[in-house]
Amino acid sequence: MKSLFFVSVAAGIFSGTSISVAQTAVNSVKFTAAPQKKSVQFIEGIEIKRDAQAVTAETDVWANKPVAKPVTAAKPAYKKTSVNNNSGSAFIETCNALQFKYAQLLDVDVELISNTKLYTAIEDWWATRYRYGGTTKKGIDCSAFTGALISEAYCITLPRTARDQYAACDKVNRENLVEGDLVFFNTRGGISHVGVYLANGYFVHSSVHGGVTINNLDEDYYNRKYIGGGRVSQQTQQDQQ
Repeated sequence: MKSLFFVSVAAGIFSGTSISVAQTAVNSVKFTAAPQKKSVQFIEGIEIKRDAQAVTAETDVWANKPVAKPVTAAKPAYKKTSVNNNSGSAFIETCNALQFKYAQLLDVDVELISNTKLYTAIEDWWATRYRYGGTTKKGIDCSAFTGALISEAYCITLPRTARDQYAACDKVNRENLVEGDLVFFNTRGGISHVGVYLANGYFVHSSVHGGVTINNLDEDYYNRKYIGGGRVSQQTQQDQQ
């Protein structure tokens, strides 16, 4: 019995000691192992200073660098350029509204719109309605219009009808047409319609449906009706001098 008693006491002592030690170890880990917060430390002698430049709507707020302003396209300034055409050498220095308009209509460089007499006359007649036999701003037919335009731009007098104008011209192949040449069409039998060639396939004429306007020789209707081109002959010009 005594031996059993001592064994029990000894077991209890050793058991209690181990529990106490284990508990102490757990508590030590729980309360001493937690990370401590440290204040932010800066390296001594280093300061962060803001750029003295004020931040405005035109400044990069992150890099304090000026933001590139959008570049406004400069207006085209055309230097003095020599251009050869039927009216001789012409010089242009700046682009005006008339040149810009017809350069857009003909899809050509503005420098090519240099015959101001021709394009001023076209502008003056623009949208005048077609009238068979007409010769005024109240209404004008195709041959009367070409006669008026050639007279105003080149000081050359043409015969009254499209047929007679064709006879007064030297014939020109389509690929050799230049500004001021005449272009002829068969719209109702024979030579029945005429216009003045401008550039890039475009010609100006008094159209039955649109009045004084611009069309292109490559358009289906005019391509099918096209007869040929003509340039006022030297003889015709000499006869009028």
